[in-house]
Amino acid sequence: MTPEPSATYRVQLNPEFTFQDAADIAPYLADLGVSHLYASPYLQAAAGSMHGYDVVDPSRVNAELGGASGHAALVQALKDANLGHVIDVVPNHMAIAGRENPWWWDVLENGPSSSYATYFDVDWEASEERWPNKVLLPVLGDHYGRILEDGQLRLAFADGVFTLHYFENVYPIDPSSLVELLNRAAEIAGSERLGFLADSHAWLPRPSVVSREAVARRHRDKAVLGELLAAMAHEQPAVAAAIETEVNRVNGDPDALDALIDQQNYRLAFWRTSGRDLGYRRFFDVDDLAGLRVEQDEVFHATHALPVRWIQEGVAQGLRIDHPDGLRDPAGYFRRLREVCPEAWIVAEKILEPGETLPPDWPIEGTTGYDFLNLAGGLFVDPAGEAPLTRFYEEFTGEDTDFHALARECKLKVLTELLGSELNRLTALFVDICEQHRRHRDYTRHELRQALRETAVCFPVYRSYVRAEEGIVAPADERRVRQSIEHAIAQRPDLDAELFQFLQDLLLLRVEGSLEGELAMRFQQLTGPAMAKGIEDTAFYRFHRLIGLNEVGGDPARFGVDPADFHRDCAERLAEHPRSMLASSTHDTKRSEDVRARLALLSEIPGHWIEAARRWAQHNERYRSENAPDRNTEYLFYQTLVGAWPIEADRMLAYMEKAIREAKTHTSWTDQNEAYEKAVREFVANVMGDSDFAADLERFAGGLVTPGRINSLAQTLLKLTAPGAPDIYQGTELWDLSLVDPDNRRPVDYPLRKRLLDALPALTVEDIMERMDEGLPKLWLIWHTLHLRRERPEHFGPSSAYTPLAAEGAKAHHAVAFQRGDSVITVVPRLVMGLDGDWADTTLRIPSGVWRNVLTGEEHQSGAVALSQLLARFPVALLTREK
Repeated sequence: MTPEPSATYRVQLNPEFTFQDAADIAPYLADLGVSHLYASPYLQAAAGSMHGYDVVDPSRVNAELGGASGHAALVQALKDANLGHVIDVVPNHMAIAGRENPWWWDVLENGPSSSYATYFDVDWEASEERWPNKVLLPVLGDHYGRILEDGQLRLAFADGVFTLHYFENVYPIDPSSLVELLNRAAEIAGSERLGFLADSHAWLPRPSVVSREAVARRHRDKAVLGELLAAMAHEQPAVAAAIETEVNRVNGDPDALDALIDQQNYRLAFWRTSGRDLGYRRFFDVDDLAGLRVEQDEVFHATHALPVRWIQEGVAQGLRIDHPDGLRDPAGYFRRLREVCPEAWIVAEKILEPGETLPPDWPIEGTTGYDFLNLAGGLFVDPAGEAPLTRFYEEFTGEDTDFHALARECKLKVLTELLGSELNRLTALFVDICEQHRRHRDYTRHELRQALRETAVCFPVYRSYVRAEEGIVAPADERRVRQSIEHAIAQRPDLDAELFQFLQDLLLLRVEGSLEGELAMRFQQLTGPAMAKGIEDTAFYRFHRLIGLNEVGGDPARFGVDPADFHRDCAERLAEHPRSMLASSTHDTKRSEDVRARLALLSEIPGHWIEAARRWAQHNERYRSENAPDRNTEYLFYQTLVGAWPIEADRMLAYMEKAIREAKTHTSWTDQNEAYEKAVREFVANVMGDSDFAADLERFAGGLVTPGRINSLAQTLLKLTAPGAPDIYQGTELWDLSLVDPDNRRPVDYPLRKRLLDALPALTVEDIMERMDEGLPKLWLIWHTLHLRRERPEHFGPSSAYTPLAAEGAKAHHAVAFQRGDSVITVVPRLVMGLDGDWADTTLRIPSGVWRNVLTGEEHQSGAVALSQLLARFPVALLTREK
């Protein structure tokens, strides 16, 4: 099996879709024409995980998916079907909730002396004087003292192990903190042996940075003492009773329990403290996902042992790397990965902002395809619709239409409210640096924090990639740092410009020193979360001019893509990253490809859409209560209904709840406004239950179904034939009108898809078009194109040229066409509402030879071919040179 995929198929593994379920569809995927199964992460994740990105033990295969035996069965099924395999790897973080993660449990039990203390990005030295060398755990529903005095924290003893419990949460107890408790129990039981064990606990090293040998000895001694204690409690009822008496005493005395908890290597705290005081790096703002120091060899090998082994053994051929921008040194990580997997196909979930390119020193094939997704989707947005839709959006909602100003506002909000802990850690480091530079020592902590925050807000892309250890600053990084500093100075004239200049010098490694380099490295790990949470998870839920443009890696201010820009990008991809993945839907997209394809049509019919939105708002005014929902939310609701119609009320209710919480305008995940949420729920339910409104919506959306499907077919064929490796997200081989997760992770009906696929060989193209509602045109297109890629890989590989073809005639701007190599031509329509099925005199000049349309079987001679003829029987064309 070649490591380079011809086409991948992404599946979301979870307890309801296991290794066996994936194995069962392997023959279907092979028949469909894909070359590799691309699976979500499947190392051992937190119990009940529906996505796998919350790994708790990288040394094991996820038991809930079928464990090692289930994985072996999947591997065999893929081999039998002649399919390759792509693995999703999560190097940035691990889940730390509960005792499922043995590494984190050990850190909590042993503190800095844990064997795994350096595995996690914990800033031990940054712990406040109130809790030196402790990990803050913001897990309590109220202030610690209130929780303690209310009896919600309980000490427990079982099988020789003491643990602390807070409802379903469990935390370890450092054995060296048990001396007093065990001695008192020994006195009660009259047991000298238990007294000896109590004194033995006192000899365990206290949490501090000690040698590896001392750490290993502590673990051995602790294990032996635990076994002896468990045996003694089991064999001597008096000892068990005495321990139980002492546990009950401690639980009944808040002071005693507080004293015991105070000796632990963690500090339990009110959950809201995570926004300011957390001492470890998180995945974005998720407290239960702690950052890993994968830049260390030991951590890299411990977390990657299984995926690397599978690559080396040929079990898998490709790796998809999750969120590399969270890593301290992504380039160093990829170099290390390439060293151990030299032949693997590696792609990264790197979100490229418009105009940004993949760092040239990453030895990988490319991205996971969000850049292509936004570029291809933009072809179907009519720039002529921008002005009227902008005016109406302002009129209807009263919102500002300056997206970049909104993005700044949202990034400020998340840096203050969600990422304050990370910002505070960076500020503390900045303070220490300034203390060592007399010219800057008088800046206050507040000023330093404001400068860092403003610079992060103004950063134009996810992050820079300077490498302090090697003193490397790429020209692109220097430009972006300078740009962000210039904008920050302009935005904050109240702050000393020299402070920003000093920060610029630090970020560009112009000031020597270990702390100085550390600030540059850590700052890069802050700007990515600010971008993701501020724009993708906040601004995208506030800016609703045309919601189909609000996509990961996209810019809603960019209204449409010119075909020339699309062709230029494809040519550049072929030259620089010809094996990059191409996507149109993923598990993280805000809307499925088919929803976006339909929504793009609104840009072509702004007048018709504006009339409908006004009519609906007037009709549904009766369902509003106390000005809720606001008009911006209402406008989002109408567009979502149009894009996903028909949609069940429960799906729509779940989506709108998520949308208004992500927007963080009236309510949020952490500060829920029940009155507002109730008003929105009632509005949605009442509107969707209104038969008159539903009939009007059906008439409007019904007119977009067929042109929306043509858009879908067009962007699908572009993805399947442009330079790169196309990915098909689970279920999207038929029409799929899904919204953001978890809606896009619903179960897929594979028996239906298999039946439809099996029927294709006996059908004509006319049969296919007659059964459009079943999704057969899309399945037909994917099946034929993937089999062409399989049969003629040389026409789609890195050595196959990409040549734009220009149509001629009155409707030429409605066509996008290109040639791969000398034997394959792709032709798709765009802006189909304006085209209205009338190509007039528009033609496409085809090179010499006899060309067969793979999708219809028709043959065409060289020369000018009328597009009305070429696209008469099927909405898109895929031509191959036969002679």
